Amino acid sequence: MAQAGPTPGQPLGGSGPFSAAARALGAVPPPALVMLSIISVQVGAAIAKQLFTLAGSSGTVTLRLVFAAAVLVLIWRPSLRVTRRMLVTVVAYGVVLGGMNLAFYLAIERIPLGAAVTIEFLGPLAVAVIGSRRWVDGLWALLAAGGVLLLTRADGGLELTGVLFALLAGVCWGAYILLAAALGSQSSDGQGLALAMVCGGLVVLPFGLADAGTSLFHPLVLISGLGVALLSSVVPYSLELEALRTIPPSVFGILMSLEPAMAALTGLVVLGEELHPIQWTAVCCVVLASVGATRTRRA
Repeated sequence: MAQAGPTPGQPLGGSGPFSAAARALGAVPPPALVMLSIISVQVGAAIAKQLFTLAGSSGTVTLRLVFAAAVLVLIWRPSLRVTRRMLVTVVAYGVVLGGMNLAFYLAIERIPLGAAVTIEFLGPLAVAVIGSRRWVDGLWALLAAGGVLLLTRADGGLELTGVLFALLAGVCWGAYILLAAALGSQSSDGQGLALAMVCGGLVVLPFGLADAGTSLFHPLVLISGLGVALLSSVVPYSLELEALRTIPPSVFGILMSLEPAMAALTGLVVLGEELHPIQWTAVCCVVLASVGATRTRRA
């Protein structure tokens, strides 16, 4: 599932509680950190889906982004004195971030977690292959598209609305990657991300209030929402940031390609969402295409 991850260009040192936690993670092998990040994101999504009965999908994503914004603001203490150019980037980044998470939560409300993440993964995969002049990247794209087509039509198919929301989340994820690069070139630390997360929370807040109403402020809902925010945003962000200190982005990309498979496995174990053999084959097609595209770009 998509989350606010490390912004390219951010330094990995610094001071404060975040850097202290990063130093504590230094002894863990970087691939293990990435895998823990993936597991954290998908477990967070599974918990979020279980929270839908109390707060609705829009209410749950609101809690996630608002709590994540609060934590990141406490960590980075961003200044409101930014250039006009950075302000535009921050707002655009926040709007895309909010739209991406809202669309994803609306998707997993209707279709299995593994299916939603697999479809959504077309977004970053498209960013990886667009503009490439290598013919093999076109084959990877066709393999991924074929996998998603197989996934959506196998064993009776998936609910169309859920598929469309997952595709919208994928489009937003692709835009998120491009905006992350822009923000990284304008901000030397996590302040820009913190401000963007605040914007994302404000974007989804009206939807959350309309969906959940006063139940959004129930103590159990608030505690669960904080857990989702930590698992889906704060913890994976910290783990990925530490991992990127010592492994190349290309290796990081290959490891992240396992996310659709991990989402399907998490959906099965935590939510009891079974995928049929053909659907598992479709997930493997997207994973293989993502790994292949990442390796091709590295070569």
